[in-house]
Amino acid sequence: MNTLIMTDEQRKTIALEYLRRLDRGAPFFDLFDDNAEVYFPKWGIATGRAAFEKLFADLGSIVEKFKHDLAYLNVIQQGDTVVVEGTSYGTTKSGAEWRAGVTHAGRWIDVFEIRDFKIQRCFIYLDPDYEGADTQRYPWLADKQAQQ
Repeated sequence: MNTLIMTDEQRKTIALEYLRRLDRGAPFFDLFDDNAEVYFPKWGIATGRAAFEKLFADLGSIVEKFKHDLAYLNVIQQGDTVVVEGTSYGTTKSGAEWRAGVTHAGRWIDVFEIRDFKIQRCFIYLDPDYEGADTQRYPWLADKQAQQ
């Protein structure tokens, strides 16, 4: 098995390009290996291109638009692993808006494994309750909404 040599900067560039393409609504699946694993909370792990395309299609069914605050990222790298921490803002299909620092949603961490110039693994960690609707299990959300 031949593997292509990559620099840390090349790995970081691929991870950031993924975020830029998401924000523009541009095609991004070519950044992934066809056998990549992608995790999203409350969805699970998608293994392989058909599965991760379905995962992103499902996410697109609830999110109207979003942007990552690319100027304020924290990037940590070790070997093939690139961890990107950041904030975002956007609107759900039902019209609810979120913004990190204003609403409870919008802070996230993506953990990438990037080899051979492809994303092999992308695990996304965030609270997928963009609308703050999970107030029965987390009553402090209702308290915060009442204060706004």
